[in-house]
Amino acid sequence: MTIDKNIILERDGKKPILIDAFYHESKTNQPIVIFCHGYKGYKDWGAWNVMAEHIAKAGFCVIKFNFSHNGGTMENPIDFPDLEAFGNNNYTKELDDLDAVITWAQKHFESNSNININKICLIGHSRGGGITILKASEDTRITKLITLASVSDFGNRFGTENEIKHWKEDGVKYVVNGRTKQQMPHYYQFYEDFKANENRLHIESAEKQLTIPHLIIHGSKDTSVNISEAEALHKWNPNSEFKIVEDADHVFNTKHPWPKNELSEALKFVVESVVEFIK
Repeated sequence: MTIDKNIILERDGKKPILIDAFYHESKTNQPIVIFCHGYKGYKDWGAWNVMAEHIAKAGFCVIKFNFSHNGGTMENPIDFPDLEAFGNNNYTKELDDLDAVITWAQKHFESNSNININKICLIGHSRGGGITILKASEDTRITKLITLASVSDFGNRFGTENEIKHWKEDGVKYVVNGRTKQQMPHYYQFYEDFKANENRLHIESAEKQLTIPHLIIHGSKDTSVNISEAEALHKWNPNSEFKIVEDADHVFNTKHPWPKNELSEALKFVVESVVEFIK
């Protein structure tokens, strides 16, 4: 298997994006599978590398990337050395990043006859799940969708009216990162961008409009995103498949760092479900 790490996608007037690609030189007709990390996440978090390798082994071209404003840099893609970028992130920037990665993947692999650039599956974890639902509903290049522990609503995550008022007055609010102990900023532009693009960023509408297969996977013991959000997605789109991973938390019983080369039982179930669904 070929693993190309930390490919830099340069963009005019925009922050670059860091990409990993896992694929086979000999297996034919490999669909492209693009993984989107979640909030306070990055492509090299925990077990995501092991997960990508396992999915690729089954005959897929797996791509994962860091959103351009996730707080990482080209030199240090793990953790959050660039908090200024993190504070200036928003949902439409992430949709734009994903669009750029899809376009890059099709172009990068168009001369590789073993990779099927017309079969593109998105996998999104947590907030990345919401982004992939929106993207899949508006982009005909996407042929399948998988969400892991996905959110079902972006609008209910900004706090109370009073908290939003204070946020506007201060221009910034901070969230503590439990692992790194950093005070992570969110500039008020995040909320303004959401309000300006509220229709486009409405996950319920996007889910109801989906015409491609959607696999919804959620852990029964997820304390970060309640399983009721997965149930809502499935209700809005009764054609979707819904799998509950018993006794699994938000990251399917993995953690960062993840020094092992094998998957947790919960993530193994996720990977097997993903492979079966895409095949």
